[in-house]
Amino acid sequence: MADWIVGVDVGGTFTDFSARDLRTGVAHIHKRPSTPDDPSRAILEGLKELQQKTGIVGEDIARFAHGTTVATNALLQRKGATVRLVTTEGFRDLVEIGRQVRPLIYDLQEDAPAPLVTRSNRLEVTERIGSRGEIITELTDAEIERLVTELQAGPQSESIAVCLLFSFLNPVHEQRIAAAIRTAMPDTYVSISSEVQPEFREFERFSTTLINAFLQPEVGRYMERLKGAIAQVAPNAKFGIFQSSGGLMSVDKALEYPVRTALSGPAAGAVGAAAAGRKSDMNDVITLDIGGTSTDVCLIRDGETEIAHVRDIAGFRIRLPMVDIHTVGAGGGSIAHIGPDGLMKVGPESAGAVPGPACYCKGGTKPTVSDANVVLGRLPASLAGGGMIIDREKALEAVKTIAEPLGISVVKAALGICGIVSSNMTRAIRAVSTQKGHDPRDFALMPFGGAGGLHAADVAKSLGIKRIIVPAAPGILCAEGLIEADLQENFVFTCRTPLDGPLAAIEAAVSGLDEQAQQWIAAEAQGIDDAYRLLTLDMRYVGQNYELPVTVGQPGDVPRLPDTDALKEAFFEAHQRSYGHVDRDAPVEIMNVRMKAVARLSQIEPLSEQPVGPATASEHHDVWFNEDKPVSTPIYPRSTLEAGVQIQGPAIITQFDTTTVVPPWATLTVDPALSLILEIDDAQ
Repeated sequence: MADWIVGVDVGGTFTDFSARDLRTGVAHIHKRPSTPDDPSRAILEGLKELQQKTGIVGEDIARFAHGTTVATNALLQRKGATVRLVTTEGFRDLVEIGRQVRPLIYDLQEDAPAPLVTRSNRLEVTERIGSRGEIITELTDAEIERLVTELQAGPQSESIAVCLLFSFLNPVHEQRIAAAIRTAMPDTYVSISSEVQPEFREFERFSTTLINAFLQPEVGRYMERLKGAIAQVAPNAKFGIFQSSGGLMSVDKALEYPVRTALSGPAAGAVGAAAAGRKSDMNDVITLDIGGTSTDVCLIRDGETEIAHVRDIAGFRIRLPMVDIHTVGAGGGSIAHIGPDGLMKVGPESAGAVPGPACYCKGGTKPTVSDANVVLGRLPASLAGGGMIIDREKALEAVKTIAEPLGISVVKAALGICGIVSSNMTRAIRAVSTQKGHDPRDFALMPFGGAGGLHAADVAKSLGIKRIIVPAAPGILCAEGLIEADLQENFVFTCRTPLDGPLAAIEAAVSGLDEQAQQWIAAEAQGIDDAYRLLTLDMRYVGQNYELPVTVGQPGDVPRLPDTDALKEAFFEAHQRSYGHVDRDAPVEIMNVRMKAVARLSQIEPLSEQPVGPATASEHHDVWFNEDKPVSTPIYPRSTLEAGVQIQGPAIITQFDTTTVVPPWATLTVDPALSLILEIDDAQ
């Protein structure tokens, strides 16, 4: 009987697996090095290793959930399709003009990245839709025929993006163009903005659609290849892809809209963190997901991840609902180097999975954050349950290449590397907290990822955060999040309406989106009884440039528009929280109506392997916490830490998927959910 759920998250250094039996709650985890040349290879090899280790039969896997970095990597490396853009006459340069915002405001030499489509590949058509959705200039059949002929005669392209003005209000012209292209060029991918992102703000809509077209062939080939391979290994499994908004979608939907997977893996980590926080009754947490290549941070308030609707990824603007994650190039594989100013820098370049840090003995020779932690005695002699042996001598040689030119000791250089990378992480947390009106001291810090526990205490202390929570399996929390995730779809309709006037148009939009949501539930969530819709309105003061999302009702409520006074109060509350003030006399307007449809998938609490005490140090290491002298530090296997155990730092906690450092100025307690709770000592 198919009862197993498998979640697989592909990272820059490791590919993580989490499996859970829906009948018993029995859970298994697994890690293996990623294969950057073909991520699917690590997935298939790791799945085979997981089955051999646990005895899970392929036919017993009911659900396979995947968090992917393919779309993100394609954007970062600009390895996507050759794209052509079709747009309204006179607007082909819009994707290049953008918002005229400089990437670095104080660097006059730094340019914004070039558009994903060259100017010669941007074609114009004679047509025009007005600001109320009315047809000003009709798109003729002759014009469509001319366009198709020009596309066929021009340079070969795998994908075409169709982006016309005001198509989010009236998509008829885009639909006619797309139909003609698909008929004449059946092997070409076609993305139209009224389907990819049917929302106002033309640059963001054009950019998002262009990115989708750029990614379709690359992501499509990967998805099709993996879909076929998984069907062979697990023939009964439903294949779900994690999307940036925090829920799963079908693999077919991912093939159609790959732009939705741009933050797939990190978003899964935030969902897993929210679930882990609830188990320990901590609903207000800031995540610190430190992998091999980057660090992702996210703020979770009242158990819910913050959602952003506009993000820049690799310098490209995407406007879609996404878990609000801030990423910096700071991870275990981040390379330390000396900059042109003679000062030490860390990242953003990473040693990745290949060749990896020097201490991994895979050919890497450059000093990385992992090498610095080895020099300081903070990492054990082996990782991943003995699957990776650490070579301290190679780490020392690598860090010497930084220490000698600076004229400092190897230990001081290693402390400097860790201090710089922790500062980078601290700045990332401020971007999602203090810069958005949240005091980080009101939150607990939740580190996860392979290196989260190594740096959490230093980051927490620099921010004034007093409590750290380390979940049971922090190194594979992104894979855990994939198991916890539900099916999700988002719908939006732009309907600019003053709040003080008639709201008939808003009510019609709510009704229309609710109907779409129910149709999606009927089609995509067959056999799932627990489904709901959630209504959100984008609101702002008249004259403001950007709007705030205001959620109306609770999950399970019938989506219904409240009265004007209730809407105003909800907006005032959101504005006060975000900006610290409100103007109750200023006029307010609604810009967008959003509907989220969620189908809750079958879940069960994982049956964790209970620790077997007593908590006894397996060995002692000399660990450097400052430059003065090393401290003899006990090493505790986490499998011996029972609920209620309390340990005064210094200590190092080891487990299969990560290592947690408890400095001398922190105290560790194991809570009833078997999470590690670190309390920071203010006196130090």
